[in-house]
Amino acid sequence: MIRHVSLLTFSAGTTDAQVQDVVDALMTLPERLTQLRGYAIGRDLGVNAGNASFAVVADFDTVDDYLGYRDDPEHRRILGELIAPILASRTAAQYEV
Repeated sequence: MIRHVSLLTFSAGTTDAQVQDVVDALMTLPERLTQLRGYAIGRDLGVNAGNASFAVVADFDTVDDYLGYRDDPEHRRILGELIAPILASRTAAQYEV
């Protein structure tokens, strides 16, 4: 199994409504993308200073399944239209579970 983890840090001034738009859009992906075996997203709890603002964890059977998710047109639209305008930084990793 392949696990993809993405940590997003949003820009100062990002509103709750903007983050909720991201949540709502991302949560449409599991229904659309059958290659997703597990999918969890959420805002950071604010327990530790310096953490990212938001996390995405997605599980796939194969690297090709991950690539299909990565390159999916709706996923790309969400990234470009909703996430990019409020994104200060992003880091990600894919690893075998």
